[in-house]
Amino acid sequence: MNHTDHSQKLHRLAGLDISAAGPRCKMLLGDLDGDGRAELLLVQPDNRQDVRYIPHQVQCLTAYNLDGRLLWQTGTPDPGAGSQGSDYPAQIADIDGDGALEVLCVMKDQLHILEGATGKVKAVHPLPAKEAHDCIIIANLSGGDSPSDIILKDRYHQLWALDRDFRLLWTHQGNVGHYPWVYDLDGDGRDEVMAGYDLLSAEGKRLWSCKDLDDHADCLWVGDVNGDGLPELVIGGSVTVMYNRDGRELWRYEGSVESQHLALGRFRPELPGLQIAGLDRLVREDDGKGLRGKDAMFLLDQSGRELWKEERTTDGWLTIVEAVSRFWPDAPDYILAYRRGEAVLPALYDGYMNIVAEFAEQGYAVHGDLLGSGTEQVIIYTDELAAVYAGEALPLQAAHPGQQLPQPKRLYSSTLYPGGEVAL
Repeated sequence: MNHTDHSQKLHRLAGLDISAAGPRCKMLLGDLDGDGRAELLLVQPDNRQDVRYIPHQVQCLTAYNLDGRLLWQTGTPDPGAGSQGSDYPAQIADIDGDGALEVLCVMKDQLHILEGATGKVKAVHPLPAKEAHDCIIIANLSGGDSPSDIILKDRYHQLWALDRDFRLLWTHQGNVGHYPWVYDLDGDGRDEVMAGYDLLSAEGKRLWSCKDLDDHADCLWVGDVNGDGLPELVIGGSVTVMYNRDGRELWRYEGSVESQHLALGRFRPELPGLQIAGLDRLVREDDGKGLRGKDAMFLLDQSGRELWKEERTTDGWLTIVEAVSRFWPDAPDYILAYRRGEAVLPALYDGYMNIVAEFAEQGYAVHGDLLGSGTEQVIIYTDELAAVYAGEALPLQAAHPGQQLPQPKRLYSSTLYPGGEVAL
């Protein structure tokens, strides 16, 4: 393996003032205006939002370009906005297949479809049920050329699947977890839906269920983990398990207290298959016991064997881990870990638990190919600042001006409980 030290090759490309969006926003990425560069969409929830409070609503949407210019704002920022204790019901996707991106969000107890370039309302639809607002999932249930169906859910119990004309296709009740992941597991051109511990067909029929798992699914990933040419499903909940697409459990990792976040990647390219990075919530602070919270990252190989587990010496129990690809052109995948606690800055970790890049600001993180450069950039953001980082000293210009950037599935499936997939 190439152990090149990338730790000094971190470039801060910009620091953007985003304070006009209001506090406690979630950032979404997408080329809203089709100019070949990604824009930043700041989504503020209303002042009722909380992990245990329903409904989830969007209070205000604010779009910025990478020069820091405010492009449009819909709604009015509220200084008493809620917090990122649960998903915000908003996504950026080309939902109507016209080649331009739309913004989908739940505002004022309705689903709004906005024009990405301007924020103008294109359509407003009633929710299929008053509780159908926990998050938004874009899917291809109808077998079209692109994903144009919408799945809405309540917090833990029910899904509603709708076609592009917002007609109800089906509904499902069960232990649906935080953010169902959709994927065409059988190659028929339509997505199956991994709804918590249940796999559903495109028609909403339960195909199989995970066995002997407690609580609910915190995160879901799909990829050819073991190199057999077929997709597997890795599920994080009470434990971390891997299933094949037919519902057979392949392995179970029980070395965690609460498997809160997962990320699949080639973090150790010298090993066969994919590796599974994870976050174990060892001690919670919200359980009424008065304990100091603590979590720890871990890494598993393709067979579910533990390669390493972090021994935390600092407090912090709300870490989020994600997989970052192509931060440097010749680099393996890295583990992006943030929200680690004030004593630990957001950073990229390699497959040996070494920090290869540490960011200067505390905050939440998003990542993507912002410029069409073929590499990913990382944005660390707070209520006031969005700091753009890259592995190269790139100008903040589109690599292909005027050519619409593709919107990857990961970016139109944004969630506080990052799931995802690795292409076969």
